[in-house]
Amino acid sequence: MIKIKKDLIQKAKVKKSYAKIKAAEPITPSVYPAEPEAEVEEPQTQELHPERQAMLDAPREATPPPVQGRQTRRPAYFEKEKAFADEQKAAAEARRAEFERRDKEKKEKIEERERFRRAMAKARTGGKNGQRKLGKESKVLLEKVKRMVGA
Repeated sequence: MIKIKKDLIQKAKVKKSYAKIKAAEPITPSVYPAEPEAEVEEPQTQELHPERQAMLDAPREATPPPVQGRQTRRPAYFEKEKAFADEQKAAAEARRAEFERRDKEKKEKIEERERFRRAMAKARTGGKNGQRKLGKESKVLLEKVKRMVGA
């Protein structure tokens, strides 16, 4: 693409300079019919700048040397879509992490309730003479009160 563009620019410059030179020549109508040009050199009326002359004389296929240290960035055709997809993935990951955290808390609470229930059931069972074990029951009740006051 760049090569084609440079080639077109080069051709346009040549045409423009040719048009200037042709416009600068005096127009003289010929009485005789046009003859095929035989090695007739016309003197140039307008001299070209040396840089322009060098540019015109240079071969068309010559390309400028590659620039060192610069890397061209590839066009990002789907940049917006990719950003949107990344956003969606991040949101889905956040929802999943929140779900896992809540599930873990729920399981911990269920396990704590079950532990408390078993401890209370064990404390309420009768001892040797059928009386309740107040020492064990009081510890369980004290933990229950601490949780209620702390929460």
